[in-house]
Amino acid sequence: MRLRAACAQIAPEKTRIAANLDRIAEIARQAADEGADLLVFPETVVSGYFVEGGVFECALTPEELRGELATRLSGLAKPLDLVVGYYERHERHLYNSAAYLETGPAGVCLRASYRKFFLPTYGVFDEERFVAAGRDLGLVETRFGKVGILICEDVWHSILPTMLAMRGAEIIVVPSASPARGFEGPRIANLDRYDRMLRAVSEEHGVFTVNAMLVGFEGGKGFVGGSRIVDPYGKVLQEGPIGKEGLVVAELDLETIDLARAQSPLLADLRTAWSTVQRLVAEIEEGAEG
Repeated sequence: MRLRAACAQIAPEKTRIAANLDRIAEIARQAADEGADLLVFPETVVSGYFVEGGVFECALTPEELRGELATRLSGLAKPLDLVVGYYERHERHLYNSAAYLETGPAGVCLRASYRKFFLPTYGVFDEERFVAAGRDLGLVETRFGKVGILICEDVWHSILPTMLAMRGAEIIVVPSASPARGFEGPRIANLDRYDRMLRAVSEEHGVFTVNAMLVGFEGGKGFVGGSRIVDPYGKVLQEGPIGKEGLVVAELDLETIDLARAQSPLLADLRTAWSTVQRLVAEIEEGAEG
């Protein structure tokens, strides 16, 4: 199977929900016209990232998000799957989430809403003050097969991509909002780290990774951009510009996953040793309790 994946690298207007939803729909139409099958938006693209105490006012339920987009996305040129980062409201809790939605002749269908697992609380980040952590794996059954979702900080912890691959994910999407930091070297440090992390995830597990980055400024903090799509060999297929908006598009040939995994059977090795890994995890837990 082949599909065209796209990353919408954009700068949302902080707290202006309706305007941002309009922009999301506009870009979705553009992507569909260009033949995209899967379109990934950045983390918190519906509201902007640094809304802090305004999270409650910016938060939507998954069904509200679906309904708002359904009114804006009728008559697309072709079916299009969307991953949209937003602040979610659910049962009196707030989350940093990413919704997986399918569009088609029947309208817009919500397939899943994944809640960010690891909440950063260092440097300029203080997410735990404003949102709760998710505690479920972001695995979605789609028309392309199993798609994993990680949100920004989640991909910095290698255990989550590993579990997604073990559960059968062949594409891992990573909506991110990463303020630029580290300017001592030839490349922006956090962007260089993303490049290394995503290539390592793809190469180790034989998966495609699709990373959509926020751009623009919020409260004096500049989001870096540099979205990227990486193949199962760890090769960057397409990369977005630094500090500018853009639509990053690449064709994914899912058949290459089998060949990549045959040439580097690390995931097969892990499956063989999985029961032992589980035993070691249990021993770690017992040691922590003792």
